[in-house]
Amino acid sequence: MPIQAQRNLITDVDGISVGNAQDDKLRSGVTVLLCDKPMTAAVDIRGGGPGTRDVTTLLPEGAVQEVHALCLSGGSAFGLDAATGVQSFLREKGQGFPVGDACVPIVPQAILFDLLNGGDKDWGKRPPYQDLAYAACDAASANFDLGTFGAGYGATTVNLKGGLGSASAKTADGITIGALAAVNAVGSVTVGDGPHFWAAPFEIDGEFGGHGLPGTFPPGATGPRFKGGPGENTTLVVVATDAGLDRLMLRRLAIMASTGMARAIYPVHCPIDGDVVFAVSNGQKKLPDPIYGLSDLGSLGANVVARAIARGVHEATAFQDKPKGLPAYKDKFGAGTA
Repeated sequence: MPIQAQRNLITDVDGISVGNAQDDKLRSGVTVLLCDKPMTAAVDIRGGGPGTRDVTTLLPEGAVQEVHALCLSGGSAFGLDAATGVQSFLREKGQGFPVGDACVPIVPQAILFDLLNGGDKDWGKRPPYQDLAYAACDAASANFDLGTFGAGYGATTVNLKGGLGSASAKTADGITIGALAAVNAVGSVTVGDGPHFWAAPFEIDGEFGGHGLPGTFPPGATGPRFKGGPGENTTLVVVATDAGLDRLMLRRLAIMASTGMARAIYPVHCPIDGDVVFAVSNGQKKLPDPIYGLSDLGSLGANVVARAIARGVHEATAFQDKPKGLPAYKDKFGAGTA
């Protein structure tokens, strides 16, 4: 039976650190996942309107087998400048893909839309995301804040403040899998207007309130509600594991882990979403069986993604003026049993 890992963060996978940086006036931020050593990586894109940088390197036909970091950012297309800040940080430390005498850090990135959340986006000549990303790298560690931090700082859902979430678990064979999620969903992570998370069946130890599912679903709870317009919504996810997976196996892991979005957000993978799931592996542990072992890991990965999404909303704090009237989960329902 899978159990919650030590920190209940993606950094329970060895060799990973996560850093956040945000700007309250801007109401946006950046989250960076750094790797002690290059990691094998893959990607699965399910949303109809994604914003990405250098993700083609992660496709099966891509020439680069490993990444040095991953970057999640607010700012929509303006936020794609963030990966440059990560590259600058890594290059100063001599980390990157060697090309002759040059050093080129490989930093795939995905962005979410937070331009209409009431923050001051009049940043002048260039957007601040490169500097925020560099600061996030400086702040990276095994422990990091959840909720209204980093890429989740300006995030929202249809009815509650969004945020940054993370969770982890171990398989019966001792393989660790963790997830990191920036939740800016077009839909809802809760059932109707109540405190019950769609991800409740996968919750461990009351980590997002312990409310379970409602005894009966309120009228209209299974009817979709949509936030904003086209291009304004995205949930970004990173899944990490210490299982030894090649890029095709990681691609399958990312596809299976994407199911976790459907377990936590309703609706999801819409034409107006930009949902992206990255998957990385440090390759430290041998997978017991390439077929059933990967199937087991991917199933657990979907559960961990669902938990990370729910935690991102559960831990979020609202802006003082509550843009668009969106409260934080704990302000509306309390912390629960967590």
